[in-house]
Order: sequence, then C-alpha cells, then structure tokens
Amino acid sequence: MSKKEILRSLWLLLILCACVHCGAIAQEPVNSHIRVVVDLVQLNVAVTDSRGNYVTGLKPSDFTVMEDGIPQKISTFAEGNEPTRRLTDERPAETEAANTSVQEVQPAGYESSGADGHVTARELSAVSAGANVFVLFDTSNYMYRGFVFAQDAISDFIRSMDGADRIAFYSYSRDLSRSARLTSDRSLVLRGVRATVAGDDAALYNCLLLTVKDAAQFPGRKVVVVFSNGPDNASLIPPEDVAELAQSTGTAIYMISTQEAQLEPISTAVFERMTAATGGKAYFAKNWKDEQQAFASIKDDLAHLYSLSYYPQQNPNRGWRRITVQLTSGRLKKCHLRTRNGYRLQPSQLSLVDNRVGTNPQ
Repeated sequence: MSKKEILRSLWLLLILCACVHCGAIAQEPVNSHIRVVVDLVQLNVAVTDSRGNYVTGLKPSDFTVMEDGIPQKISTFAEGNEPTRRLTDERPAETEAANTSVQEVQPAGYESSGADGHVTARELSAVSAGANVFVLFDTSNYMYRGFVFAQDAISDFIRSMDGADRIAFYSYSRDLSRSARLTSDRSLVLRGVRATVAGDDAALYNCLLLTVKDAAQFPGRKVVVVFSNGPDNASLIPPEDVAELAQSTGTAIYMISTQEAQLEPISTAVFERMTAATGGKAYFAKNWKDEQQAFASIKDDLAHLYSLSYYPQQNPNRGWRRITVQLTSGRLKKCHLRTRNGYRLQPSQLSLVDNRVGTNPQ
C-alpha cells in the first residue's frame, strides 16, 4: 500500500469515528424539565338574593372556589370599592413536567408572581385598582333613529363613573374606531362620544373581539359595555370565539340592546349567553329612559362586586378549566352568584431547566 493510500485510509477512519461520536452525543438522553409558573387568578362575583337585591357584608369564608373540582384557597378579597385585603401569601409549588416538548401556558390577563411565591405588591395593586371600562357604541346604519339619545345615555354613564375607574370609548360599524383610549380623563372620553356619526353595516363580533383583546392588556378588573341597536350582519368571527376569549382574559361583557335588536331572537339569545358566561349582564331597552336605567344598573353592579383571587392548585389540565363559586352558608342557599365560568390557558414564557449529568449551562 502506498503512502498516499495509507493517509487516505487514516482520513476516512477519522471521519467515521467523528460521525459515530456525534451520533452518540445526539442520542444521549437529556432529562429536561418545563417549569410551570402558577399565577394569580382574579374573579369578580356578584351576589344577589331571590328578589335581585345585592347581598353585602359577606366574608371570604362565605365563598368556596373550585377549579375543575379542585378546591382553591382565596388569596385576596374585597367587596365593592373597599381596599383589597391580602388573606394569604401561600401559593402552590411550581410543578415540573419531565421530558416534554409541550409549550407552557398560563391564564391570560393574570399578574406574574414574585420569585418567593407570595402575593406581590404589583399583584395587590392590580386587583385593588378600579375597573378598566371599555364602552363600545354601535354607530352602524341601525342607529339612525335614537342616535342622540344613545349618546346622551353613554355620556351620563361616563360622567357617573368613580374616579378610580379608567374608561375607553370605542365605536363600531363595519370597522372598529378607537375614539378614546383608556384614560382617567373624562373630558377626553366625552369628546370621543360626541364625535361619533352613524354609518355602515354592523360587524359587532369582529369589533367586540378586538375590544376584548385591547382590554386583556391591562391588569385588574376589565369590563366591556356594549350598546347595540341591531343584530350583527357583517362579522366573520362567531360570537362563541368572543365569549371564550373574554372568559379566558377575565373580561366581563355587559350588553345594552334596544328593542330593534330584541326583535331578532337569535341575537337576543346570543347576547344573553355571552354576557352570562363572562359574568356580565344583558339589558334590552325599549326607550331612551330604559337605556339610562341600564347604564345606571351596570354602574351599580360594578360597585357591588366581590373581588376574589387565588393561585390555582396543581392541575394537569392544559385546556379549558371550569371555575365554580358557591356560598358556604345554608342561609345563603337561595342567593344567586354571577361570575365567569372558566378560562382557557394561554401561551406563556416557560423555564427550561437542563439537568443533563456533567453539564453546567451558562
């Protein structure tokens, strides 16, 4: 064998050894863990008696919260506009899923907790703040009649809101118009109301979905108040998608609909289902006085909500989680509770911990 052939054989042998070594490294088992970060869940609960009157003076011990049948421990509590109380600093330990490539998820619209696992000052501030209220006004061609009266009712509602609340005013026909972004400046919002004009077809569900997405960016209580004068005739989004996003982001939807919209049974049923699923209410106004009373009722409702929050106990369910809130006392068994009935986990950042033996990740 010549010297050239020997060198070539050695070169091929080196390449073969390198390939075998790389294959061994690629097949080396890696014990990786995806860490699940548990975040604070906020609920707003309305409690009324058999006559529809608000029940006040309840304590945290009067409520039982379940998620997928798993009992939850209430972490913070408040009634109406009173200061939020921190009840416990405890939270479930972070859970780990070994050797999995499933993307980690967390409830959207929830505040991130501190590294020590306690209710942080930022979380407490978020749940203590006033409501973020998004008013969505129907300016479609359904609104040619009674347009000014609706503007007056909305303006009175905005003026009456407590100073701690922030308000945004949007309008919709075929497209969404963000006339006034979320602000505590009432005059800015009122100018947005007065600048609206009636126009095109009504794409209610398209525009409501965009409004819920905007609301989801803010912590604390989130409310969308919709004034609609007719059915949806231009949306591509089904109302079920809107309701699920609102539930998952903790956004309550209230709807005030005129007699025109009530004439269509499908719209009536959809409005009632959507608002009930998110913890809001639907109102059907026959005239401008009913519209004003509906707005006043929404304001009253926001002032009487109980705010509860909890850290979810360990739960393997990464899809839709059902929330159940009940009253513990027998004397309250005839009372009616209204809150969102669940949420779907949303994509979140994850912590990947590499436990490979002999490595020290930097």
